[in-house]
Amino acid sequence: MITAKDIMSTNIVSVQNDTPVSELAKLLTDNNISGAPVLDTNGKITAVVTENDLIDRSKKLHIPTVITILDSVFYLENPEKMEEEIKKMAGTTVADICSGSVTAIMPDTPLDEIATVMAEKNVHTLPVLEDKKLIGIIGKKDIIRTLIN
Repeated sequence: MITAKDIMSTNIVSVQNDTPVSELAKLLTDNNISGAPVLDTNGKITAVVTENDLIDRSKKLHIPTVITILDSVFYLENPEKMEEEIKKMAGTTVADICSGSVTAIMPDTPLDEIATVMAEKNVHTLPVLEDKKLIGIIGKKDIIRTLIN
């Protein structure tokens, strides 16, 4: 059975919260990767920043739909989402554009479970943790590469 430790990359390209967005874009492009773990000063993973986070900076701003009834305004969508989109669009550092949640796996996680996590949680870069320490990273290409063998 193929597990995370069999397909993970151990040559980890990471960034910090204060890494400029322009440097992140160059790093992802130069290394041909779709995302990178965000590490704090102690080397602990705090987030994963991806190409999608960069792409979100360039999209059109979606203004929530509202209706007015008797001088009252009712939002049909979450106005906080618009605020978050504005922050991402104006962001200049990794901390400004990445989400704070981390979906991680263990080294013995089977391939089918890795693929399921990626599909169901819509994540394409998974950190591999052992004893809360980052030991590897798995991207979409790592999964696809297993189809060749």
